[in-house]
Amino acid sequence: MNKTALGGIRILELSRFLPGGLATQMLGDLGADVIKIEQPGVGDLMRTFPPMGKQDSGTFLIGNRNKRSITLNLKSEMGKEVVGKLAARADVIVEGFRPGIADRLGMGYETLQEINPRLIYCSISGYGQSGPYRDVPGHDMNYLGITGMMQLIARPEIGPLVPGPLFADIGGGSMMAVFGILAAIVARQTTGKGQFIDVSMTDGAMHFMHSHASDYLLAGTEPAGGVQRVAGGSAAYNVYRCADDKHITLGIIEDHFWERLHKLVAHEDFPATPFPSPEETTKAKRVLNDFFATKPRDEWVKILWDLDIPAGPVNSLSEAFADPQMIAREMLLHVDHPVEGSLPQIGFPVKFSDTPGQITRPPPTLGQHTSEILTELGYPDNVIHNFREAGVT
Repeated sequence: MNKTALGGIRILELSRFLPGGLATQMLGDLGADVIKIEQPGVGDLMRTFPPMGKQDSGTFLIGNRNKRSITLNLKSEMGKEVVGKLAARADVIVEGFRPGIADRLGMGYETLQEINPRLIYCSISGYGQSGPYRDVPGHDMNYLGITGMMQLIARPEIGPLVPGPLFADIGGGSMMAVFGILAAIVARQTTGKGQFIDVSMTDGAMHFMHSHASDYLLAGTEPAGGVQRVAGGSAAYNVYRCADDKHITLGIIEDHFWERLHKLVAHEDFPATPFPSPEETTKAKRVLNDFFATKPRDEWVKILWDLDIPAGPVNSLSEAFADPQMIAREMLLHVDHPVEGSLPQIGFPVKFSDTPGQITRPPPTLGQHTSEILTELGYPDNVIHNFREAGVT
């Protein structure tokens, strides 16, 4: 087996939704030993989120590989004792409760860092541990609305659109948590101490607004979907329907790419620059709408790529997984699962030359490793049996 980037790092996951679960999966892909703590008889709420596999949901199965699962009643005294013992041996805890709940359960940062001063404790929440929205419930779209992103995922004639990808959950939550945890692990090598990491999915989503924030913060212009250059307002950076009713993306920013397209289009109403006046932009959109409607999508992609123009297909998800680039980059993998059989998985987003990501465990069944983990903590078989009978596990 190849060496891993995070071999020897142990992570406890107290999360019932996607952001924490995906964050720990990414760390598990890099070699961390991830122990997922779940509610007895219920488990991660993502286990029942459609579509369903033979036993667990597809949402759970695609975001929980490389983990071990232990069931614990966190409200029981013995359950809390087990968490304390796990925390004493852990490097990182990731929790996704609403602010204050972990403290009320007796497993907040202040409590567990007394047991293990080297513990890195990452809390992922919608709005963070401070501020007037701290206790407000929410999900991905609510956070995007707060940041102004929904106003950019919009068109003047219909207003904001519901986005498909979970930008705040994954980009603002999962990835920011991984970033923070890895930085804290590096810092601990110098300080010898762990620390608390407060990940707000709203704060994380706000970082997606960098290119648009400059319009407002520096130029005093309020960017809007369908108006701002890279939010649908430009002909050069837009989506066009082709003859087969499929769509093509055009992503031109630099003048030299536009010059190549200008020669290809060869229309008197087509402006000479990619970002002309609003009137000229309207003309350019009209010309390109008619132009791209004359050939099927894939034919246009070949023509534009042959001319070294930034363009591409708008793939369906089935087309995306079959795309030769995705295949070459191994972005669709499979792992054998004891219940589901051959289970498809999204591949590793970052490729390492020396410590590549690995799938060493399929997503766990609920409580699959409870006895194994309790044995590692020194509990004898009769106590493990009693835990089960008493509802602790």
